[in-house]
Formats: sequence, structure tokens, C-alpha cells
Amino acid sequence: MAKITVLGAGVCGLTTAMLLGRDGHDVTVLERDLAPVPKSPGDAWDHRERAGVAQFRQPHYVLPRAKHILEAELPDVRDALLAAGAFRFDTLTATPPSLGRLERRPGDERFITLTARRPTLEMVFARATEDEPRVVVRRGVGVTGLTTRKSSGIPHVVGVRTESGEEVHADLVVDAMGRRSPLPVWLRDAGVAPLTEEMEDSGFVYYTRYFRPKNGGRPEPRDRLLVPVGSFSVLTLPCDNGTWSVTLFGSTGDHPLKQLRHPDRWTAVLAACPLHRHWLEGEPTTDVLPMAGILDRYRRLVVDGRPVATGLALVGDAWACTNPSTGRGITLGLLHATRLRDVARTQLNDPQDFAVAWDAATESDLTPWYRATVAFDRARLAEFDALRAGRERPQPVDPQQVMAAAFARALLHDADIFRGFAEVAGCLTLPAALFVRPRFAERVQEVAGKSTAPPPSGPTRDELLRLIA
Repeated sequence: MAKITVLGAGVCGLTTAMLLGRDGHDVTVLERDLAPVPKSPGDAWDHRERAGVAQFRQPHYVLPRAKHILEAELPDVRDALLAAGAFRFDTLTATPPSLGRLERRPGDERFITLTARRPTLEMVFARATEDEPRVVVRRGVGVTGLTTRKSSGIPHVVGVRTESGEEVHADLVVDAMGRRSPLPVWLRDAGVAPLTEEMEDSGFVYYTRYFRPKNGGRPEPRDRLLVPVGSFSVLTLPCDNGTWSVTLFGSTGDHPLKQLRHPDRWTAVLAACPLHRHWLEGEPTTDVLPMAGILDRYRRLVVDGRPVATGLALVGDAWACTNPSTGRGITLGLLHATRLRDVARTQLNDPQDFAVAWDAATESDLTPWYRATVAFDRARLAEFDALRAGRERPQPVDPQQVMAAAFARALLHDADIFRGFAEVAGCLTLPAALFVRPRFAERVQEVAGKSTAPPPSGPTRDELLRLIA
């Protein structure tokens, strides 16, 4: 068995550590933040700070695929989430008004998830890791770089250096430091050839408020969780312990939307959305929380079929990250952690074989999700920009874009197509796999061809500008 160092004690890093530890490896997790594990969800929300996680109190959601992973791999963590107040949510209850309530079918249980605010989720995973006999979490330990040696002409990572000057040796170093991982700088400083990196600003800005019940329980959704409303979108997410979040987001280039920082303007815009105004019936627990500067970024350590370094694995957002409105980050991080555990079972003894196998597994199982998310982001951003400028929505030309546009219309009118959408939204099925099913693409085109655009679900552009003036 190997000695493994995981950098970062977020959900992805702790999941990786638990899975590898339960496989018999000795795992050390190094976490820069010194704060102890909170004692309750309330303590986690009110007092926990994660300076290295910009989105710590931003909207958060756990997709059905993540629930399936927890049930299969970490059922004790699933039970702990329930005990901490995680919400058991049936995603098929969030349907467009044109469909109404769906009749239940065998197999629909796959659309049920458990979701919670990020501070609650991190608290549960951190407490679970404390009980792992082969996992040690060292908090308050900042890492400043990698230690390497040459192996078959390729730099091989043999550990890390900490801020105190300590060298922590490892057979494998796992970067789970998230969106802000400084790994490319560390590789450059270690004399490693540049890795592959793609990066662009996602172009979105978020304005979020959290709520708790004022009288009675949590409101029920009257549409999908993510709904486009002209030049902005509304994202409503159920959370743990009766709470929920509502986010209004648009293009970072849409300067008038900066007024949404003000609670009165934010409230006025949401109140003008007939399918969403009922979410205001709760008591707000935060001011408006803005977030911008979100990157779509992808990294790869194998270039032209050859690893630039061995002894290193990137997991979760340290590998690739996208805008959070689709909620895929934690889910893909959990999936990535299981794949790392699987590859380590057979390939860890040979560093080059491991590097190539880990790259292949990532490219096969994770990268298609990244590409699909970025394509969705670009299309929505182009629509935002066109509507803001008073132009017609851009018409898709690429065959995949044409089909995606037809899919978006058809899912509003057909229960089978909507279930397909729910599979994609829940990270259960990739879009490409959905459209090769017999007759699915033909059915989408048929329904879309007979469908008209739904009525506006919120203010027009002119009305929006008046509301935030």
C-alpha cells in the first residue's frame, strides 16, 4: 500500500482521502485553514471561514449522481448528512408549468438527491474523516511547493514543502486545492514542462440571498431550479435544515445588473417573476452576496501522450472548474475521487503507467462533462449579450447547437424528454449518450417543431432596467 498526500480538505479532498484510506493506503491531508471542524450546521454557517474557497457561502447543490455515489461508496456519510439536516429532494418536482406534476414511474427514484449548504456539507465530511484510521488531517499547514526527482527522464513528484520548511514525502500527491490551486506555478518552479491549461472567464456574475421559513415550511418549486428570464436567470436551490437560496445572475458585462447588490432592487426583480416570487415568503438570513470572476478552466498533465510529471494527480476543481449555476462541481469531484481510487488499485506501482491511466480515465469519464458545461455557458452568455443589446437571440448553426436548442424547447412539453433533461441535469447521463438512444433525437425534433415559446416568466429588458434604476 502507498503513502499518499492529499492537498486540500474540502469535500473532494476528504472524499479522496476516505476512499484511498479505506482501500488500505496511508493518507495525510494538508489543509491551510486552521479552523476546527464545526459542531453543528448553525455553527458551520455562522462561524466557519474558508478564506481559500470564494464560493463557500454561495449557492450550493448536490446532484442525484452524487447521492448515488454516496450510497455506493460512503453510506455512513450519507446517513450523517441526513442526521445533519440535509434535504431529501425529488428533482422531478421542479417541473415547468407546461408539464405540471409528473406521474411517478418505476425508476424515478434515481432523480432523488440529498442537498445542503456547502458549510454543512464540509462539516459532515470533515467529521466523517476524523473516524478514518488510515487518514490524518493536518489543519493549519500551508504548502509552498513540490519536491521532485528525475525518473526515466520525467520529473517525479516525491512530496511537498510546507510553509514551516517541512518536507512531507509521498508516493502520490493529490491536488484537491480547488479553483485557486497554484499547481502550475509549483510545476514551473520545479522545472517541469508546462501542463495543458485552457482558461476563460465564464462571463457570469451572481447575486444570491439565503432564506429560512418565516411561517410554515419551505416553498415548493413552480418551475425548474434554473430558469432563463431574458437577460438574466433565476436559480433556486433547496438547502439543509429548511433553508434555501435564490440567485439572480447575468453577464458581467451587463453593468446595470450591479444594482442587484442592493436588497431592495434584488427583491423588486424577484417579485416581478411570477413563478419565483413566492420564494420571498421566507425570512432572509443574508444580505445579497455577489460573486464574479468565475473561470472555466481545464488542466491536463499528459501532453502529446507523455506525462509532464509523475507522482501527481489532479482531482475535482483543481483539474477543471466551471461556473457553478449547473451545480456539477461537488458531484464531479466525488465521481473523480472514485475514479482515482479505482486507477490506484491497479496502476499505482508504476508512476508512468499510473499517470497515463489516470489521464485516460479523466478524459473518458470527466472531460465530456466539462466540455458540455462550457458549451452551455457560451450559448447562454451569447443570449444574454444579444438581449441586452436589443438584438434577436442568436440562431444556432452548428448541428449540436441546433439540437440543444430543440431540446430546450421540447423538454417543456414532453414528459419523456423532460426526464432526459433531468438525467443530464442530475449528472446521470451525458447529453451525447442521451441522443443516441433509439428515437430520442427524432422525438426531440418532432416536439420542438410543434412547440411555441413559453410566455415570459419575468420582466422584459425595459421593465428590468426600471426595477433596478
